[in-house]
Amino acid sequence: MRRQAERRYHQTMPEPDFQPTLTGPTVVVRPITADDWFELFAAGSDPEIWKVHPRSNRYTEPEFRKYFDSAVASKMAFVFVDRSTGELIGSSRYYGHEPELSEIEIGWTFVVRKFWGGATNREVKRLMLDHAFTFVDTVILWVGEQNWRSQGAMTKIGGLKREGLFTRELSGATPHVIFEIRKSRYEQGGRALVA
Repeated sequence: MRRQAERRYHQTMPEPDFQPTLTGPTVVVRPITADDWFELFAAGSDPEIWKVHPRSNRYTEPEFRKYFDSAVASKMAFVFVDRSTGELIGSSRYYGHEPELSEIEIGWTFVVRKFWGGATNREVKRLMLDHAFTFVDTVILWVGEQNWRSQGAMTKIGGLKREGLFTRELSGATPHVIFEIRKSRYEQGGRALVA
């Protein structure tokens, strides 16, 4: 009986807004459009950005085109706009919303090197996490097993690593680790880690 009621509740819930415009102090996270191709490719064509990423050739035009086209088609992807210059400085997206698990993924994220090590990545993650936690209880992030830079960033923002290594067709044969951030932990102080 309870399961039927839960199913009815989930069936009547409106679909979340997966592509809002989110505005922070220094960055605007807005929906990606087909018109963003040239500027986003210019931002993402730096081989150093992808050096430890499972798709280390994503800086090439054919590979970045696949990344870009899938982002636009997903209707869950964003570009990051530097508020001081109006330039595109990166991208990310939501993926795999699982209403039954109250879970969604944040991934496919990159930021131009000029903004590495500063507050930009934390600001973007905070904006996306704040929004995700309006409709889910858990956010997961898949990170390549050898991508130590991103794993360190996940730990810094309060992500907890799930046991084991994971693969999926979408990400190829490269093993990944999964970090999760739970809404309750985030609200009890984890949000300060990305402020």
